[in-house]
Amino acid sequence: MNKAKLVMFIYALAAMLSMIGIGFSVSFVFMAGTDKYDTAGMIGIIACIIVTCVIFIMGMKQKKKFVQAGLL
Repeated sequence: MNKAKLVMFIYALAAMLSMIGIGFSVSFVFMAGTDKYDTAGMIGIIACIIVTCVIFIMGMKQKKKFVQAGLL
């Protein structure tokens, strides 16, 4: 596997982890019987959505650079 594919794999892994973070934060919000984690859950959801968008934007820009350079 060349270095360009490794970099794209790392972007994909980071995006996957941030999406898992969204699910983990949602579980905080819908925890049965507790209201003390609602704020942390909402902040986590918003933060992970922003991180996911940033990772996708950076990944697409990097992919465009790799395609133009002929590495992908």
